[in-house]
Amino acid sequence: MPNKALRIMIADTQHAHRMRLEFLFNQQGYFRIVPVSDVQELMTLVAYASEPFDLLVVDACMAEGALELPDFFLEHPQVRHGMIYNVRQAIPMSVPGARRDSLHLHPGPLPDLASLADLMARVDPQEHTLAAPWDRALRQGLKG
Repeated sequence: MPNKALRIMIADTQHAHRMRLEFLFNQQGYFRIVPVSDVQELMTLVAYASEPFDLLVVDACMAEGALELPDFFLEHPQVRHGMIYNVRQAIPMSVPGARRDSLHLHPGPLPDLASLADLMARVDPQEHTLAAPWDRALRQGLKG
């Protein structure tokens, strides 16, 4: 079962993209989602959040010229994991090793269900550990 307490922020200028990503997260059982449409809103919510965001999914094009995304992830402990999608060129990885593991790059214009499921396997490992085939069979056996 997914950790329903995980906080996810989706940052994209296009409303349709934010809605699509939120729908894909909802399909996986994640519902604490904050959609934002511009860099200023993203920075404000991260800076003044009462608790950290477990995942920030952001369109690289939205931040172009306004924000260096890898540095943003490094400087803000209020963001535990990040996915930058629509990456058109190599992003300089000045992020230290420990934080680099929490930053994921996706070259496509929008992540699909499979890439988000793979990402959530890293962000919410307990959910995917419990979903092992032998565990499902064991739980079904206990119910019957």
